Amino acid sequence: MGALTGVKVVEFAGIGPGPFSCMLLSDMGADVIRVDRAANVGRDPEEPRYSPTLRGRPNVAIDLKNEAGRETALQLCDKADILIEGFRPGVMERLGLGPDVVFARNQKLIYGRMTGWGQDGPIAMTAGHDINYIALSGALHAIGTKEQPVPPLNLVGDFGGGALYLVMGVLAAHIEAQKSGKGQVVDVSMVEGAASLMAMFYGRSAAATAGDNHVRSWVEERGQNFLDGGSHYYNTYETSDGEHICIGSIEPQFYQLLLDTVGMTQEDLGPQHDKANWPANKEKMAAIFKTKTRDEWTEIMGQTDICFAPVLRMSEAPAHPHNAARGSFIDVAGVPQPGPAPKFSRTNVETISEPAYAGQQSRDALLNWGFDAGHVDKLTESGAIKQR
Repeated sequence: MGALTGVKVVEFAGIGPGPFSCMLLSDMGADVIRVDRAANVGRDPEEPRYSPTLRGRPNVAIDLKNEAGRETALQLCDKADILIEGFRPGVMERLGLGPDVVFARNQKLIYGRMTGWGQDGPIAMTAGHDINYIALSGALHAIGTKEQPVPPLNLVGDFGGGALYLVMGVLAAHIEAQKSGKGQVVDVSMVEGAASLMAMFYGRSAAATAGDNHVRSWVEERGQNFLDGGSHYYNTYETSDGEHICIGSIEPQFYQLLLDTVGMTQEDLGPQHDKANWPANKEKMAAIFKTKTRDEWTEIMGQTDICFAPVLRMSEAPAHPHNAARGSFIDVAGVPQPGPAPKFSRTNVETISEPAYAGQQSRDALLNWGFDAGHVDKLTESGAIKQR
């Protein structure tokens, strides 16, 4: 029984941030049904268990170009609180599943739309991926080495600026609909979500432009700011075994503890926030951290307020004592993966079902959503739905 138990969600199958959004909703107890294309049955590129973002919900395969199939999808939307789709603008309308159609049948439905560029604008109809969206937001320029920007996986656009904003948006609209009795479209642009994540840095950039020389003012040159690898006290360092550790000793008391622990003084390094000293200080810190292994530094600093952590591989993270103690990672169908987050004091979902193949639960999923068994049989016979 999760916090969202009783909330019904129809997900029109896509890739990337859409499934991740629905994983989060399912992890919190929402009853999510994933509508896949009938043509995808038997054509899964890999075992679904290796796709954790598909966990926690059944998969029903529907031929949306079949009149009875389209009506089946609409009947699911009739019963739903939230709809999630991530197609290019206009695709759902051409399928006969656009907002006007579903609102006429279910006026309280929340219609969540996930795209990179947004539903309108000069390039709304062009293809793109995370790297393109965060480039337009200003985020990509700020991340990387002095020589060139480096894509931060697809975390900032797809999952941070996209999926998380979609979840927040549809839940906010769902809460409002309980008062107004009216649904609405939630138009999520990954460009705008990624830009929103950059709010602090836009503010600090404006301060720098205005002539503010405070350490937190942000200059548009990578590796010259305190959070982007420019400083010696917020950085990663290689250890003697070829691994890495990281420190984030920003506040003066944490910085002093760092210096005391590595055997240095303020006089050795000069003022903490003097950018002129940062390059030399990074070299000094690098030489010190290279004298011990990652585990030795963890033993020395791991239980202190230095703001320290070992840089773990994904294969190592689940076994870290802190992660293990909190149950931060779980095993689903033999695949270690991050568990539901955040944690709730009394409404955590106890069991996470494994990801499904396309059409694996077509019959059972429809029955569980209140469809008549005889009607489901007719839909299967006509090809409107397909059971794996």
